[in-house]
Amino acid sequence: MTDQRILTASAVMAAGTVFSRLSGFVRSALLVLALGAFLRADLFAIANTLPNMVYILVAGGIFNAVLVPQLVRRIRDDPDGGDAYASRVITLSALFLAAVTVLLVLVTPQLLQLYLAPEYREPALAPQLETVVDLTRWCLPQVFFYGMFVLVGQILNARERFGPMMWAPIANNVVTIVMLVGYLVVWGASEGAEQRQALSTGQETLLGLGSTLGILVQLAVLVPYLRSAGFSYRPRFDFRDPELRRTLSLGLWTVLYVVVTQLAYLLIVRLASGGAAAEGTGYTVYSACLLIMMVPHAVITVSLATAMLPSLSRSAHEGRLSELGGTLSSTLRTVLALVLPIAVILPVLAPDITAVLYNHGGDGEVKARAFAPALAVFGAALPFFTVHYVMLRGFYALEQTRKVFVIQCGLSLTNVVVATVLVQARPPVETAPMLALGYLVSYAVGAVVSYLVLRRTVGGLDTRGLLRFLARMAVALAAGAAAAVLVVWALAGLGETLPPLVALARGAVAGLTGAAVVVATARLLHVEEVTSLLDTVAGRLQRRRGS
Repeated sequence: MTDQRILTASAVMAAGTVFSRLSGFVRSALLVLALGAFLRADLFAIANTLPNMVYILVAGGIFNAVLVPQLVRRIRDDPDGGDAYASRVITLSALFLAAVTVLLVLVTPQLLQLYLAPEYREPALAPQLETVVDLTRWCLPQVFFYGMFVLVGQILNARERFGPMMWAPIANNVVTIVMLVGYLVVWGASEGAEQRQALSTGQETLLGLGSTLGILVQLAVLVPYLRSAGFSYRPRFDFRDPELRRTLSLGLWTVLYVVVTQLAYLLIVRLASGGAAAEGTGYTVYSACLLIMMVPHAVITVSLATAMLPSLSRSAHEGRLSELGGTLSSTLRTVLALVLPIAVILPVLAPDITAVLYNHGGDGEVKARAFAPALAVFGAALPFFTVHYVMLRGFYALEQTRKVFVIQCGLSLTNVVVATVLVQARPPVETAPMLALGYLVSYAVGAVVSYLVLRRTVGGLDTRGLLRFLARMAVALAAGAAAAVLVVWALAGLGETLPPLVALARGAVAGLTGAAVVVATARLLHVEEVTSLLDTVAGRLQRRRGS
């Protein structure tokens, strides 16, 4: 795939991700309005997040990391274009995911014991424990639907049909928004002490069933695109295929990598839920702020990396390591040119962003203030997460999943140790920002280690070019951050926690000012990646006007 085609495919995916995340923000705001920002919200957040965590543990590593290079290989080498191989993968995966889902529903209470803090077993929290168990039972069928969604999406990605997988989550968000509006109509917003109470059976049923229905609809949206991509599924049970065995053997290290990651996340959830049980800011705040940070990551990094991966896989398959390294280097600088300004300005805008999303209802100001510190820390973590993510695409293209496992062990250990020390040293109200700080430190370590190991593996990643780029960008970023801070200070008289519309206006002015200063300074310093992006955008606008 040429650079222009990668950019075009990335633009399609980015557009889908933007609309998906915008609808996700509406969903998040409605969720906080309906359930609050404390214990009641955490009950739903844990129950609704657990299926995705379990899916990632049992199958996500293979589906997300190993499958695309194998599908590209089979499309290229097999006479049928890889149809038989993909059909075997779908059949085996569906059987496996269905069995795992049924088993998990049967052992829900035991499963939750792994994730919940010990405080939940106290008699005073017995109703809340019952609520989270019931909600989780409703949500666990999502394990099957998540797995099949990612599997179908990766088959489409391997055939360079990138858009549908990025647009489909909008359908899920629409279903969830309708569910939450229905909740608000029937039961109203949660305020005051109600935010720490258990849910009724009717509330549990609506929230759990609606959430699972959303993931089912998300999967259903993808299915018609398989045929248009030239793939026709036929159930196949000949699982002794050598290529399928190769995929499973490559996936072993990825599964171990995911196990380590999920064990670390399990401990983070326990730390976060402990903060919630103590009436501090716990898992809801942590997960919501992480979701906000993931918006620019999904729009920019995931879109470019997803479009790049088939090309990387072909370069690796044909032994063209210098070409692979060059593609990774240029992609990393392009991604950072877009991500770094967001990472620098996001902490400045955190109070206004959280006010826009969560300052609704009687306790709106309290809710908004609970989210701002963690969001600021996650913003600073974004560049490190980006570098680590891009480097892992190189390892996956090279099918070196063992190295990924070793790197992830160090990253996860760092995250758990730093987070535990920080959470225990600070009061419960600071639980979420301390967890975010542990996340930042761990991915800073992961970014450096993964970059150095991959550079040695491929024989070079143009480190001098990256350092020159970072030095020039640092000047532009400092100027942009200063401009954004000056705008916020100049408008400080408006108040500390602003009404949503006022916060939106101040945040927009500060953010646009900071971004404009970054772009202008980068152009003056001749930062090639920034000027190239601007020239590409200007060229497209001129062509549209001409047509």
